[in-house]
Amino acid sequence: MAVATATIKFLQTPTSPAWVEQALAHLDVILLDHAQCERKAAGVAMSFINRYPSDGDLVKALTAIAQEELAHFAQVNQWLERRGVPLGPLPPPPYGAALRQQVRSVEPYRQLDLLLVSALIEARSHERLGLLGQHISDPELAHFYCSLMASEARHYGAYWVLATERFPRPEVEDRLIALATAESSILATLHPLPRIHS
Repeated sequence: MAVATATIKFLQTPTSPAWVEQALAHLDVILLDHAQCERKAAGVAMSFINRYPSDGDLVKALTAIAQEELAHFAQVNQWLERRGVPLGPLPPPPYGAALRQQVRSVEPYRQLDLLLVSALIEARSHERLGLLGQHISDPELAHFYCSLMASEARHYGAYWVLATERFPRPEVEDRLIALATAESSILATLHPLPRIHS
């Protein structure tokens, strides 16, 4: 399959055509995993709020993200209902856990790493939802995925801005390179179970 790839800010390497083929062959599983991703993304935003409640600008930005992620969760659930797929748990791919292993445990480095890991996850979601929008044969579902791209871009941009407002820009950029390299390495081998981040 010939897959047109675009360079997404923050990502070291583009998604492989093999992932697109796998995703299209298991679209109901991808939709189910997508619902879980939106739920988890809302939880990540809330965990920042719980961890850093005195940071008013962070709380404001991530409250908006949490609300939008939950709205997307509801929209994906509507697609699952239309396709007769019951909402349920899926074993996660190693992606998230492997990225969390890169996060330093001591503040303030922990906050920086968490913000940048969240930005990378949102950037990869932006890229992959766009690929689904390009290649899904159902025009309504394809349009739905294309419609999510702008918000995913806003989300990774918001995490980036939060990082650069709290840490020196050169430090943020250097750390992003290290984390983005790790993120690409995690995805270098296609996970056998189809997932948004596999």
